Amino acid sequence: MTRRVPPRPGARAHAPASSPMPPYSGFGALRVATYNIHKGVRGLGPGKRLEIHNLGLAVESLDVDLVFLQEVRLYHTHEARRFQRTSFGWPADGQAEFLAPMGYEAAYRTNAVTRHGEHGNALLSRWPIGDVGHQDVSDHRFEQRGLLHVPVAWNGETVHAVVVHFGLAHRSRMRQVQRLAEFVEREIPHEAKLIVAGDFNDWGERLDAPMAELGLARATPPGAPRIGSATFPSLAPMFALDRFYLRGLVCRSTLVPRGATWSRMSDHLPLIAELEPN
Repeated sequence: MTRRVPPRPGARAHAPASSPMPPYSGFGALRVATYNIHKGVRGLGPGKRLEIHNLGLAVESLDVDLVFLQEVRLYHTHEARRFQRTSFGWPADGQAEFLAPMGYEAAYRTNAVTRHGEHGNALLSRWPIGDVGHQDVSDHRFEQRGLLHVPVAWNGETVHAVVVHFGLAHRSRMRQVQRLAEFVEREIPHEAKLIVAGDFNDWGERLDAPMAELGLARATPPGAPRIGSATFPSLAPMFALDRFYLRGLVCRSTLVPRGATWSRMSDHLPLIAELEPN
C-alpha cells in the first residue's frame, strides 16, 4: 500500500486533522460514512487539480468503521500521466487501497469502463471482511452502474454492506431498486443486518417508499429534518443525494462535515452516521 504523506507547507488545500464526529456515544455503536469522491480530481481544463491526497487525509479524519465510496478509480492512464508531474503525483495503488487508513481492509469493483480508465464503488472497513460480490445494474449503455456487496464481521455478527451509485433518471433508479431487491433476496440472509449506502441521485425524494418495500428504512435520527443531511452540491448543499438505508439497525445521529476544505475536495460532501442494533 502506498504511504500517504501530508500536503507540503503552502499547499492550497488541507484535510482536517481531527475527526468531525463527537466521541463514540457508547459500546455497540457502528459508525459509517458514505462519500462520492468525484474520482479524486476537481476542476476542468487547465484548472483541473488532483485531490486524492487530501481525500486520503479526509477519509482518515472521519474515524468511522465503514466508508462507502463512489466514483473511485483503479486506474486512469491519461490522468496518471498528467498528474505525475505534480508534487505528489498519481498514486501507484488504486484509489480504494490508497484511501484506506492503516489497519483497514479495502474492497473494490469496477462499474464503468471508459476510454482511458474506469471507476466503481469501494468499501473501506476497520473490521474483517468476507467474500466480495458485485452485480451489474446498468439500465442502459450510457450509464454503467453496479452494486458492491461486502459482508463485514462486526462485534460477533455479520453486517452486510452494499455500496450503490444509482442512475440519473428516475425510471432507471426504480429499475435499479428492483435489481437491488433481487440481489438482496438471492445473496443476503433475511435475518441479517444490512446497510445499503451511496449516491442515490434521488433529486425528487422519491425512493424512500420503494426502499421501504424492501424492508429498508432511511437512516434519519428521530425528529431530524432530512434537509440537515444535504450533501450536494458541496459548495451550497441543497439535495440529500447521499444516504443510508438500514435493516436490523437504527440511526442515532448523522453529520455532514462542512467548510471550504470539504467543499473543495469533491462535488459531494460526506454523510456520517452512528448506528446501533434495533
